[in-house]
Amino acid sequence: MTSSERPSAKLRLGTRRSPLAMAQAEETRRRLCEAHGWEESDVELVPVLASGDKVLDRPLAEIGGKALWTKELDAWLHEGLIDAAVHSMKDVETLRPDWLTIAAILPREDVRDVLVGAGSIADLPPGSRIGTSAPRRAAQLLHLRPDCSVVSFRGNVATRLGRLEAGEADATLLAAAGLNRLGESHVGTPLALDQWLPAPAQGAIGIECNADDDATRALIAAIDDAPSRAQVMAERALLAGLGGTCHSPIAVLSRMADGQLAMRAAIFSPDGAERVEHEVRFAPGDDDAPRALAAELLARAGPAIRQHFTGSAE
Repeated sequence: MTSSERPSAKLRLGTRRSPLAMAQAEETRRRLCEAHGWEESDVELVPVLASGDKVLDRPLAEIGGKALWTKELDAWLHEGLIDAAVHSMKDVETLRPDWLTIAAILPREDVRDVLVGAGSIADLPPGSRIGTSAPRRAAQLLHLRPDCSVVSFRGNVATRLGRLEAGEADATLLAAAGLNRLGESHVGTPLALDQWLPAPAQGAIGIECNADDDATRALIAAIDDAPSRAQVMAERALLAGLGGTCHSPIAVLSRMADGQLAMRAAIFSPDGAERVEHEVRFAPGDDDAPRALAAELLARAGPAIRQHFTGSAE
């Protein structure tokens, strides 16, 4: 089967059941139908309740990490119950099973974080409580505003906004990409990228399938966005070099500049007291450069940072 042929049966796309995950799956289906001239009914969305959506009262790092977003969809792919799985790439583990492949990365959305509850980090009243469960957001916030405190917030966008409305925190941080995809772009204030760096692969949707399923790989490859793939794969290479986990505060921004990738990355101690930043430029597809950047960051970091990473500074 070529990438332009209509499949004899529906292409089954697995997705988490959260409103944002469903919106991302709908975007994936729309792009596939546009690329291949299909009807919407030719692509079936198959929702699964992920483990990460079941337990919301504890930080992700305490209950199994990023695998909680992927393991059910991985199992369905392995059993042939779905043909491909749609993921938020920032939630996908750096090391994936070798029988899986990332067949496409969609055009990346806005990578910025949005502050809800104040006009800027500087505008937060002294002693404000910020709701987040992300080590990166917590560390960046405490680095800029050590007078503030962090309250653990997990759940989908509506849940977190509800907790904020209920007074459990004074402000919270959300991804602009998620708000945009949910039609909530009016919520909050985007944070400037020169002050506040996003998570690796933030704003990127990825579609995985079985590595040996050539027909499905070819169909999905039609919607792959080369610049977005280059950024995301470079940021995942940085993660691999750092040996980052769900406990590791890592922030990175990648941009195309004159045919090269400009990557600016920072790592923190969890309390935000220590921060190390560096920037490099390299050719798209050069995974050695972000790994070298990781080594440089770790070499310059103190023990308070390094203990939260398993990479090598050698």
